[in-house]
Amino acid sequence: MAQATIPTNVVTEHPAAPSEAAAAHFERLLAFETDCWDVHHALGRRDPGFVLLDVRSPEAYAAGHVPGAVSFPHRRITAATLAQYPPETLFVAYCSGPHCNGADRAALALARLGRPVKKMLGGMSGWREEGYDVAAG
Repeated sequence: MAQATIPTNVVTEHPAAPSEAAAAHFERLLAFETDCWDVHHALGRRDPGFVLLDVRSPEAYAAGHVPGAVSFPHRRITAATLAQYPPETLFVAYCSGPHCNGADRAALALARLGRPVKKMLGGMSGWREEGYDVAAG
């Protein structure tokens, strides 16, 4: 049996996309995602331009959350529970971290309800890794 050969450089084995395609791809990603640094920076403004949703359980929220985040477990996202927010409100959802899909579930629910949404990459674990303040209660 022939032995498989390992490419000498797995990074360059597949050529990079053309610049125009790469720009479109990364622009698309930024339309769906933000990160802890960007959220932290925006929350320091008088009007951050979004509502930050902690979509974990109320118990996880009480144990520690991003200051200014609203506790809104993803299973409770419905048209009725969102009625207090104008339709154009941008929501940024986060969950525990990269090992959790709660933010994806919340983002899907919000998008299906016609609401603008982004996911905060890293979630609560990313927030803590960055060394940002955590609120409790």
